[in-house]
Amino acid sequence: MTCLTRRETLAAGVALAAAACTSLPQDPAGPAGAAPDSLNGLAKTKGLAFGSCLGGGKDSYSFRDPQVRALMIEQCGMLVPENELKWVALRPDAKSFDFTRADVLIAFGETHGMKIRGHTLLWHNMQWFPEWLKTYDFGPRPAAEAERLLREHITTVCTRYGTRIFSYDVVNETIDAKTGEMRDTVFTRHLGDKVIDIAFDAAKQAAPHAKLVYNDYMSWGPGNAVHRAGVLKLLARLRKNNVPVDTLGVQSHIGPGASDSTPQYGAAEDKDWRAFLDEATAMGLDLAITEFDVGDQVLPADVAVRDKMVADMARSYLDAMFSYPQLRTVMAWGLVDKYSWLRNRWPRADGLPKRPSPYDDDYQPKPLREAIAESFRAAPARASI
Repeated sequence: MTCLTRRETLAAGVALAAAACTSLPQDPAGPAGAAPDSLNGLAKTKGLAFGSCLGGGKDSYSFRDPQVRALMIEQCGMLVPENELKWVALRPDAKSFDFTRADVLIAFGETHGMKIRGHTLLWHNMQWFPEWLKTYDFGPRPAAEAERLLREHITTVCTRYGTRIFSYDVVNETIDAKTGEMRDTVFTRHLGDKVIDIAFDAAKQAAPHAKLVYNDYMSWGPGNAVHRAGVLKLLARLRKNNVPVDTLGVQSHIGPGASDSTPQYGAAEDKDWRAFLDEATAMGLDLAITEFDVGDQVLPADVAVRDKMVADMARSYLDAMFSYPQLRTVMAWGLVDKYSWLRNRWPRADGLPKRPSPYDDDYQPKPLREAIAESFRAAPARASI
């Protein structure tokens, strides 16, 4: 979900390159997430895999922090760059690519044996396009130029990394949560809804080995019904047209002050949510948790009480998700509270810092971490990825 300004992107490239040169030799050796009691180790016993994004938020970059890198190596078997593979980071202009930041993160993950996910080949929301793309001149044959530009971007990224990336969020958030329809962008104005078909086709041709994902933040409850219906409508059309989408990416920014406003996950929420997941899996799609964290915007100020409520919601939600054998991938959207994209978004009225991640500001495990672990221990076994 996080996005960066152009100035932040450039500054990050310098900081990330410096970290790569000065800090990586100090990182622990050995394969990542190998310990049986690590989150990835617990996940592996059930055919699941656990990982996290790495990169940064608006004010700081988690990769620069050796304690965050150590947690990644200790707990994770997968890594996804948080912002570094998005258009706004890769494309300074219509003719150039800058892979500096992405290369460093991917090399770090590979050094420690992590599987790499790609996020995202098309974040189909004008709000997060690079400025040049918002005003791009598509010329006298705009449909042809829009398709050329999109295919060139996807092919260039996928070809660069080849089999090093095992799964891509090909399209991210194209459904408007309020209307259930596709978002209006410079691509849809020239290509209509075929922009999504083109994106998946280009990814399939350039990365035939990869699991291709449609990723979105739909959630449960009556206020999200339109969003869920719109996603199902899109997926049904893609499947009918033999578009090569393999997986529904369920972002899973759950809890108040994340991407939904429901401060609970109970029987009513479970019913709505399972009905949605049942329809998606009935289309033959796999599931992936791609961006997990838990908002606590309106929960009590008391840390112990709040952490328990967050953990309880996470446990209920993950238990429901793990009941689907089509789910094998679980990605946290950050391991440590102070680097979470949620820390400075939708702030609490009392001004207290939000605590959406498995580890606190001092890198200590929280009840949320144990809830994730317990859900892994209780999960039915399945075939691994």
